[in-house]
Amino acid sequence: MAQNDEIRYLTPQVSDQKKKKYCRFKKSGIKYIDYKDPEFLKKFLNEQGKILPRRITGTSLKFQRKVAQAVKKARHLALLPYVTDMMK
Repeated sequence: MAQNDEIRYLTPQVSDQKKKKYCRFKKSGIKYIDYKDPEFLKKFLNEQGKILPRRITGTSLKFQRKVAQAVKKARHLALLPYVTDMMK
């Protein structure tokens, strides 16, 4: 056999380096979240229509509050549903 001391695996090892989350609003320079744009707001909702938390979207606290208010306004004006089975 070869005298190599290196270890080889059949499957590559998975490293626990996850992609760094970032606030898309800070990165893009968005200051106002428009509640009249339901397609943009759907990115922050899951299949049931619930607002996704910060730890999943990576949004900062300041903009997460603005997103929540925009979604609630859009729901009140019937631009977004309150509850649904499969929205996406």
